[in-house]
Amino acid sequence: MTHADDTIRVLIPLKVRKKNGRPKILPPADYLPSEDHMQDPHVLRAIGRAWGWRRRMDAGEFATIQELAEAVGLAERHVSRQLRLAYLAPEVLKRLTCGREASAVSLYDACFLAGETWPEQSRRAFENTGS
Repeated sequence: MTHADDTIRVLIPLKVRKKNGRPKILPPADYLPSEDHMQDPHVLRAIGRAWGWRRRMDAGEFATIQELAEAVGLAERHVSRQLRLAYLAPEVLKRLTCGREASAVSLYDACFLAGETWPEQSRRAFENTGS
């Protein structure tokens, strides 16, 4: 039999936050990710979808974002915002999809980086903002 003094209690300092509307467990602040760190599937899916939409528009399948939005069954505002991900700097896209580092901006904020210069996009997306 086990006695009360035989029990070991392990406390792991984790925080639960919402990311993209889903709960996500965050590691301690001093945690260094291992080599097997995976990319956020929401980011990968959004970038892939944006590039698919861009190709369809470039091929002339749709003349306007409104036509595209109606065809994919999403709000025009959402399609317009996410389509901007296809116009991010090549370095930012590479680091978001292939890199093993976390972005300093959310997926929503990344949609608005396309209007910045390429060096500014990289700086805003990956430099630690101190938060």
